[in-house]
Amino acid sequence: MRWKPGDLVVCAKQKHSHSPGSRARHIDATAGGETYSYVVDKFWIVQDIGADGQLVLLTRQGKQHTIHANDPRLRRVTLWERWRHRQRLRGLRQALGG
Repeated sequence: MRWKPGDLVVCAKQKHSHSPGSRARHIDATAGGETYSYVVDKFWIVQDIGADGQLVLLTRQGKQHTIHANDPRLRRVTLWERWRHRQRLRGLRQALGG
């Protein structure tokens, strides 16, 4: 997949906690049932592309994450997600400076 700076991406992030949030999916309880493992979609924007195929992704809060461009957890934001999460995505563009 070809990426360019400014592309909006979704990264499926694995999380663990005592109480999954409303955006959690694929929720599995541990054997004792005290904690949960789940996946949350994180909306990020491509800030830069390294020569080694690494993408520098930026969050709304300005944090950076480096992920390989071929990571299976990474995909483009769909048209439906652009409409549904437009406020969140607007924050991403502002974080990038555009």
